[in-house]
Amino acid sequence: MSAPVISVESLTGRFSDQLLASADSGGCASSSCGSSTRPSDVDPAVWDKIKDHPCFSEEAHHYFARMHVAVAPACNVQCNYCNRKYDCANESRPGVVSEKLTPDQAVRKVIAVANEVPQLSVLGIAGPGDACYDWEKTKATFERVARQIPDIKLCVSTNGLALPDHVDELAEMNVDHVTITINMVDPEVGAKIYPWIFHDHRRYVGSQAARILHERQMLGLEMLSARGILTKINSVMIPGVNDQHLIEVNKWVKQRGAFLHNVMPLISDPAHGTHYGLTGQRGPNAMEMKALQDRLEGGAKLMRHCRQCRADAVGLLGEDRGQEFTLDQIPRELTYDASKRETYRELVADERRDHLAARSEAIGMVKTASSGKSLLVAVATKGGGRVNEHFGHAKEFQVYEASPTGINFVGHRKVEQYCLGGWGENATLDGVIAALEGIDFVLCAKIGNCPKDQLADAGIRATDAYGHDYIETAIGAIYAAESGGPALTATA
Repeated sequence: MSAPVISVESLTGRFSDQLLASADSGGCASSSCGSSTRPSDVDPAVWDKIKDHPCFSEEAHHYFARMHVAVAPACNVQCNYCNRKYDCANESRPGVVSEKLTPDQAVRKVIAVANEVPQLSVLGIAGPGDACYDWEKTKATFERVARQIPDIKLCVSTNGLALPDHVDELAEMNVDHVTITINMVDPEVGAKIYPWIFHDHRRYVGSQAARILHERQMLGLEMLSARGILTKINSVMIPGVNDQHLIEVNKWVKQRGAFLHNVMPLISDPAHGTHYGLTGQRGPNAMEMKALQDRLEGGAKLMRHCRQCRADAVGLLGEDRGQEFTLDQIPRELTYDASKRETYRELVADERRDHLAARSEAIGMVKTASSGKSLLVAVATKGGGRVNEHFGHAKEFQVYEASPTGINFVGHRKVEQYCLGGWGENATLDGVIAALEGIDFVLCAKIGNCPKDQLADAGIRATDAYGHDYIETAIGAIYAAESGGPALTATA
């Protein structure tokens, strides 16, 4: 006998109101949920590790959330793009936190989030310094969380300098996802990025510092690969410094077993007080980022859905609920309740199977269309893989490319929210239009005539005709229409 229809939004309070499913009393166990959605080119053992990890799987990021706990403030490398002293609660940037935590405080916060955010699947330590350099705090946090919430995945982000010293312990703690920031494989390039490092009780500068860092990063990556621990490489694209050099970085990390390569744009704002920000070093624009990522195709597999999260981020990628879970809002005594997370995973398993079928149909139609053109489509979405966000409420757009090869996620464009209090700001709309440079279509759940007309004047067509459809279904329908072929049937 089936239970009543349950909305995932009723469990999360923030998820798409279209993600509905029937929770069957004999539903799948959480350990196997999602197995039927495994892509044909992914090994089953690898899929089991990444299927619920929003950073290691583009498909999973529609459904699952991550959490970072800021327990590791000490750092052994100075980067020209980093200033950990700066904090704005509304800003998303690595190294930024609103409050540092002890391991005990971190455990209390993780339990609070796990009880209230059913999408939570991953706990990461990404600073605000370096998780491997501030190792005792990192290790203590993971050990205590694992005892309380044994089904949560554990992740570490590191600059790699101290990583080789802790690979064995990471493996013993079943940490099977590690992110290493690698911006160079040539010490002369590295000297322009890193003023100094602190290694083996000594400070090094210049190309000598970069050479030591490079050697330790490669050693750590090779050690992780040998133990079957999945690695994601983060690289910051710095125009005029390492943008062309990242092609070589991609080759090196692929040869050493990296699972993903994530190229991120330099965030360079003078207000942040970083060396690059204060000296006028610019970051890349969206089209420069895409051009480099396109050149890297065929090398190490690319991650394109990164949001450059804060070191205390909470929630789905693209959102941050960290301010809802500051220590002063969390009870001192908490007991973990797994029921919401278990129910959520059962609901999502059915949704993901349905989404996969719709996606396959849409991609098949795009591949068989007679058109040889490519379309860039920006989608306003709140999650669940659907077109379900109002244009005026969007703080980012997910960007897909439809071409004869299929439908592929290529990145995201952050924007300032256009509509506040029911009214749109023309100056803000100008900024949104600028951020959508190169986009052919905008898909959203709703859009007013004024912004729609102004987008059209800029050569961007916007429509809300596919509101609440799966993203790929909507894109497939548009591509088919542009090619003069039959449109796909909308998905309820």
